[in-house]
Amino acid sequence: MRVLLVHPSTLMYSEIFLRLEPLGLERVAAALLADGHDVRLIDLQVYRKADLERQLAQFQPEAVGFSLNYLANVPEVVDLAKRVKVILPGCTVFVGGHSVSFVAEPVLAHAGGAIDVVLKGEGETGAPALLAALPDRALNEVPGAVTQDGPGRPPRMLHSLDDPLPARHLGGRRRKYFIGVMDPAASVEFTRGCPWDCSFCSAWTFYGRSYRRLSPDAAVEDMARIAEPGVFIVDDVAFIKAEDGDEIARQLERRHIRKQYYLETRCDVLLRNEEVFRRWKRLGLNYMFLGLEALDEEGLTAFRKRTTPAVNNKALEVARSIGLSVAINIIADPDWDETRFEFVRQWAMSVPEIVNITVQTPYPGTETWLTEARRLTTRDYRLFDVQHAVLPTRLPLHRFYEELVNTQAVLARKHLGMAALAKTSGIVARQLLHGQTNFAKMIWKFNTVYNADRQHSEHLEEARYLLPAQAERPTVPVPAQRKELFVHVPLRRSG
Repeated sequence: MRVLLVHPSTLMYSEIFLRLEPLGLERVAAALLADGHDVRLIDLQVYRKADLERQLAQFQPEAVGFSLNYLANVPEVVDLAKRVKVILPGCTVFVGGHSVSFVAEPVLAHAGGAIDVVLKGEGETGAPALLAALPDRALNEVPGAVTQDGPGRPPRMLHSLDDPLPARHLGGRRRKYFIGVMDPAASVEFTRGCPWDCSFCSAWTFYGRSYRRLSPDAAVEDMARIAEPGVFIVDDVAFIKAEDGDEIARQLERRHIRKQYYLETRCDVLLRNEEVFRRWKRLGLNYMFLGLEALDEEGLTAFRKRTTPAVNNKALEVARSIGLSVAINIIADPDWDETRFEFVRQWAMSVPEIVNITVQTPYPGTETWLTEARRLTTRDYRLFDVQHAVLPTRLPLHRFYEELVNTQAVLARKHLGMAALAKTSGIVARQLLHGQTNFAKMIWKFNTVYNADRQHSEHLEEARYLLPAQAERPTVPVPAQRKELFVHVPLRRSG
């Protein structure tokens, strides 16, 4: 069967800081190729919608699958699905991914028949089963399939993450992918899932709080196939198991595979497995993302981070001693006033790390969606991008955005603009000599992307598609109720 897989366009923060290859879609493509399908992939982060229409006209796919990992992309994907049905009325259109797994029924309703199936859960199992079932229209037998008739069988987890490895050769324009100064950069996955249960996060609810690992052999084999000099390790928490990180490092050393690495982990994991991170520093680990989320005990408890300010500060000291460039995330509460914004600015300027500010956002699939969704001031999907306030703000909304953008601008001046150019002029020069312009363009784009007037005005635009209203949940769910959020329900916990 001829299959076209489509990744939607970039979100607000991706216009500046990063643009990552569609790794999940590449893995789905590999699973379909293994079943004998003729597969093409187009990423609208690096291609235009006109390119998609040409693919539809020339390739004439029998099935089109959209990746929908981010809630803010829902309107775009729904509209694209409707366009596909106009061009190819007989084509089967399906959608899968992280965010759509939590809002399958509403998205089907928005599409009005333009989306035939939403696949909840892992696409490597769902997509091949869907295409196999199409001739007989036995969609209720497909794991994770949701149609206008309702859900069928529950989604099924991959038996092993070792196979299929991503079909990176399908996408094209790989030099357009970058993260910060790593330009170009590929992405790689060593683990999937998270054993923690932070209240604002849906990684643990999607995978049923499970944690699975590629074998070190498969992880290194995938690394060996990457041509780019930079690699972003996409794991929610890197190197939870020290022995896995050590074994992957050992095999990379033996095979003389050397890259620049960027990863994300937790402060307590860094402290517990410090020697693993030091070993990876010798392999080329230069950049680390640490989600502090809050600076005080009260905020960490509210987010259920299961850490403390003392642990977080110690982790920053360790990262500095290793010689890593660290990016920190802090979640801005809509209840912040000018005094709180000023406190965060002063703290962020006092530390050497890159500090990023996102806005507290209740997402479907998170515990905060259950507890906070009744308070939403908007249900416009486009604004659920952690850059807009969707809960009531203590400050007038425009004033909140002025403080937010001012804070982000102060922090950006530490690492963007002339400051960044002075620190990275040699890197930028080498990139430009090789035709890489992503990071160089990023340095100057902040003021054109982050703008209080722009962000405020986006609340005033007409919303064509709205998130469903949430029933009242007056108290924090008990653990038994949290399991209602799970997309995958593992038969057993691992890791």
